[in-house]
Amino acid sequence: MAHPIPAGQPVITPHLVVKGAAEAIEFYKKAFGAVEIYRMPFPESDGTIKLGHAELKFGDSKLYLADEFPSYGSVGPANGSSPVVINLAVTDADATFEKATAAGATVTMAPQDMFWGDRYGKLVDPFGHHWGISEHLEDLTPEEIEARKEKAFAGAPCE
Repeated sequence: MAHPIPAGQPVITPHLVVKGAAEAIEFYKKAFGAVEIYRMPFPESDGTIKLGHAELKFGDSKLYLADEFPSYGSVGPANGSSPVVINLAVTDADATFEKATAAGATVTMAPQDMFWGDRYGKLVDPFGHHWGISEHLEDLTPEEIEARKEKAFAGAPCE
């Protein structure tokens, strides 16, 4: 009998809708070292092929991906606007930024050492999805992080 949650399957897996899923897969391989596990093509009535589902692996994490299917209400981010940021932990944030920008990503926040102990920056991929790239530099206690946060934002107004 099948287990309700297959072995090795995380309980939460992001599922991106992308205009141009096949191209996005190639971008994620080149920019972030993703490994393609599976792809399920769907032939459209006009003879074109779309991806109804694909599965990628980033280290020990999975990401699902599909083409847009507007007639079913499934569309990707419009004009690079998205309320979601996918965080990717890496061993070298600067090198990852270099690879991602060379592959076509746009930097929205260059990598910098942050008060919480990570080197962190943000990108938007060519398909409108936002990525936070982090390299862990220091193990800090919640108290140390809070003290650094207070110092970093001393006098700064909150929006």
